[in-house]
Amino acid sequence: MAKRQKYYVVWQGRKTGIFTSWEDCKAQITGYQGAQYKSFSSFTEAQKAFNKAYDEVKAKAHNKNEPSLEQLERRVKEVDFNALAVDAASSGNPGKVEYRGVWIKNNKQIFHKGPFEEGTNNIGEFLALVHALALLKKNQYAHAVYSDSKIAIGWVYKKKCNTKLKRNPKNAAIFELVDRAEKWLATNYFTTKIIKWDTKNWGEIPADFGRK
Repeated sequence: MAKRQKYYVVWQGRKTGIFTSWEDCKAQITGYQGAQYKSFSSFTEAQKAFNKAYDEVKAKAHNKNEPSLEQLERRVKEVDFNALAVDAASSGNPGKVEYRGVWIKNNKQIFHKGPFEEGTNNIGEFLALVHALALLKKNQYAHAVYSDSKIAIGWVYKKKCNTKLKRNPKNAAIFELVDRAEKWLATNYFTTKIIKWDTKNWGEIPADFGRK
């Protein structure tokens, strides 16, 4: 099946406008402080968005990510609300990365780190999980943790951030956290249950940054 064409709007970057490839878009935002961008499935949609303020488009996109009634009903039946949810977001890949954890029962943010330069979304997801595990163990909380990243969950159980990203001076800060996270996993035993978030049936994970 042919890959569906996407269009990328850049409101703030080296160049602004509508781009027809991720590579062109990435060239405008990678390493650009305060970059603002979003992808769209049609040129018409992208054009309409470009004529609006980024914050307005971002707010509307976040509302679209709200779970449907059916997803909410399934979430209530199947999700442990007395648990932590973690997620990460990156502006470019690699690019600026941040991650956070929230309590599902009230959407209260428990921790937020970043943005860090020259990271990847997978690294952010991994760090978010380890941060949650360490926090729960430190406070002796017997709560589960939800993540929507199979890759990050796998890395945690293997106790290794298996990224292919090369280290460089720009991403020294995030790799320092990776080293600390791997050391914590190697020297700590945890019983916290890690659960894969079912986005299809429950909607976006509560810790989502709303940038899709």
